Order: sequence, then C-alpha cells, then structure tokens
Amino acid sequence: MGVLVVGTVTLDTVETPQKRVEDVLGGSGTYAAVAASFFCSPVRLVGVVGADFPQTYTDSLNDKRIDLEGLTRVENGKTFRWGGRYSEDFNVRDTLFTELNVIADFHPTLPNSYKDTSYLFLANDPPQLQLSIIEQTSNPKLVVCDTMDFWINEEREALEKTIERVDILILNDSEAKLLTGESNLLLAARAILRYGPKRVIVKKGEHGAISITESSFFSAPAYPLTQVTDPTGAGDSFAGGFMGYLASVDDVSEGSIRKAMMYGTVVASFNIEDFSINRQKSVQFSEIEARYEELQEAVRF
Repeated sequence: MGVLVVGTVTLDTVETPQKRVEDVLGGSGTYAAVAASFFCSPVRLVGVVGADFPQTYTDSLNDKRIDLEGLTRVENGKTFRWGGRYSEDFNVRDTLFTELNVIADFHPTLPNSYKDTSYLFLANDPPQLQLSIIEQTSNPKLVVCDTMDFWINEEREALEKTIERVDILILNDSEAKLLTGESNLLLAARAILRYGPKRVIVKKGEHGAISITESSFFSAPAYPLTQVTDPTGAGDSFAGGFMGYLASVDDVSEGSIRKAMMYGTVVASFNIEDFSINRQKSVQFSEIEARYEELQEAVRF
C-alpha cells in the first residue's frame, strides 16, 4: 500500500544558537514524504517548485524512492522560501520571512496514477487546496490532515469544510486550543471530534503526542534526546512516519494507530539531529527499530 503526500517543498533558511544555514531543502511535503519512505513504497509527492530548485535536492528525493510525477516545476517561477530563528532552548521560533512565490497560485491536478492511493496525507497547505485533493481521489482508505494557526485564523470556514472530510486531524497543542477556544487539551480534542474527524492527534513537541477518539485515549512519549540541532519539520516527520507505517501494515485498527504514533515519534527524533533531511539520508531501518524498542521499554510497567 502506498502513501500520497500533498504539501510544500521549500528552500529554508534556519538560524539556531549554534549555526545558520541558507536555502536548504525543507517543506511539509518533503519531511513527510521522506519519513513515510522508510516504511512503504510507493510514496507519491504532490507539490510545486520553481526553476531555482536545485537538481541535487531532486536527486535526494529520488534517492529515497519518492515518486515525483506530482512535483510541478514552474520554469519562470521561484520556489517557496521560508526563514526562521530558534531561541536558545528551541521552544520559541520566530519567522524571519515567508516568500510564497510559486505556491501562491498552485492548484494541483493529481496524476491519474495517484488518484487511487489508499493512504492520503494532507500536509500543511491552504484548506481549499486540501479539499480539492480529497475530491480528486478515489475513496482512499485513510485521509489524514495537518493544519496551522494561520489557516485557523484566516480561512476558518474553508478549514472546517476540509476537517469534515478527513478521518484524522493532526495539529499541535496551541492550534487545538486556538481552533476550539478550550484551554484543556482533552476538551479541545473532544470538541474537534464534533467537526467530523474520527480521531484527533495533538502534537506536544518534546512532550510527545496524544490521540483521542470518542472511545479511546493514547499518549505517545517523545524519544529522549540530549542534543537538538534543528526541530524544523519534526511534526511533519512524525506524521509521515505515522502514515508510512499504517500503509506498510495496511491496517488502521487502534493497535496499529498506536504503533504508528510510536514509529512517527522515532522518525521525528532522527529529523531534529541535523538540518534539513541530512540525518534521514543516513538512517538505517535497524536504527529506527532500535529506538522503537527503547520507547517500548520506557513505557512498560
């Protein structure tokens, strides 16, 4: 079973207390697709880049066996660029600049070979674009959607229409509170369920993630790390690993969902050990399994 990832492919400038990098490969679609590729094939990526997108980055995605038929290159356009700066403890990130460029007018049409993909992940994108993708697919087995505070504030009506059509909504703790007005995460998640999804997964950064349905609750811890290099893309890596595992077992039962969250947590832990997808280039699946087993042991009682 394959995964279809729809999201951004960007050139990022990232500043941390230790280092600054410019025009590195990033984007919600990039991180999610790379993470999913550890578990299943095909992983199909839909996004848009400009003529300035380096061939070396395309090669990096090809090296992960990601299907790029859905990656559009606008020959007279520039790639989406984003810049951010992290605080000393990485808990605060300031956006330095956002240049939408080719993504501003992107209205993707799915290749025919993509339309029957069973597992669909809608990474952070305008909700109208996300809904258009759902309408182009042929009854996927699982639809998972991510969003952000900007769309909650600026495109709430469109976002609510999209949420109605998804099986699982993934968002972080502050976004869950913003969407619902609830200060308690459990109450916020239960309020989101009333919008239509069957499950809500709330990311809590270094404190892991929780999953809530009408009849279940699960908490996945974060993998403990002593050194953080760059948290950019960690949430997208979590979601991509989550989707990739589910597609690999072709099962969306409660037990598989919980295992998928743990695998997503592990993949995200590798992501933050270096800038861009640099760490993922060298990760072996045996390393993923080893950390998964460590997490299993850590929560056993």
